[in-house]
Amino acid sequence: MALAPGFHALWPTPLGVYRYAEADALNPLLVRVFGALRATQSHARGETPGAFFASDDDLLGRVQLPEWQRFVRFVVESLRDTVTRANAAAWPPSWAERGVDLQLRVEGMWFQVANGGAFHDVHTHGNASWSGVYCVQVDAPAVRRAHPVYGVANGVTRFYGPPFAHLGGAHVDLGNAYLQPPHVDVDPVPGQLVLFPAWLAHQALPYAGTLERVIVSFNASVHAAGGSDRLHGYAGN
Repeated sequence: MALAPGFHALWPTPLGVYRYAEADALNPLLVRVFGALRATQSHARGETPGAFFASDDDLLGRVQLPEWQRFVRFVVESLRDTVTRANAAAWPPSWAERGVDLQLRVEGMWFQVANGGAFHDVHTHGNASWSGVYCVQVDAPAVRRAHPVYGVANGVTRFYGPPFAHLGGAHVDLGNAYLQPPHVDVDPVPGQLVLFPAWLAHQALPYAGTLERVIVSFNASVHAAGGSDRLHGYAGN
């Protein structure tokens, strides 16, 4: 495409942060439900209780509660909002005018429990365009940040921007200061949903606290309902 004269900020990294209004009622319920599922799945796997646990990824259909269904609707609507904003310049202008009927599919949803210094190393999520993490339970901010070793980084989710892979040993001066910081830490806040591109490298830093760090994670794909996802025509040679 032809770029007009002037400054262009290309390839931004979209991120959506939302707060669930019913979190105070939902989260204690999820802690109890997840505790039962953890015991059942650990027994079936022959696992002994440890500092880290990740459930099967069929959580979406396994939990059958009205409170859970309302939460799932919140996730879907938040995802719809983020995806629409992220693609505003990429989708056809007519879609912005009349809207677009999106088909959002949650490809997998699971919960994770961590304590005692457990962490989830740097990774990305495949087979999806978007991912999300919802915080169910964690220590209060002052308690969490007071950890004698982990401090303010205790249990945060760290996102690594696209320039991160190019910064190792690279030249840094005022001219490329826009590459800093190479990562962003998002505090775990009960009731907070963070949506991010599935390709974005991230990790859960080590966590230790009085309460276990409990989160819900998921992957999702987005399609045009009843139509093709192709936005551009490509002619073969």
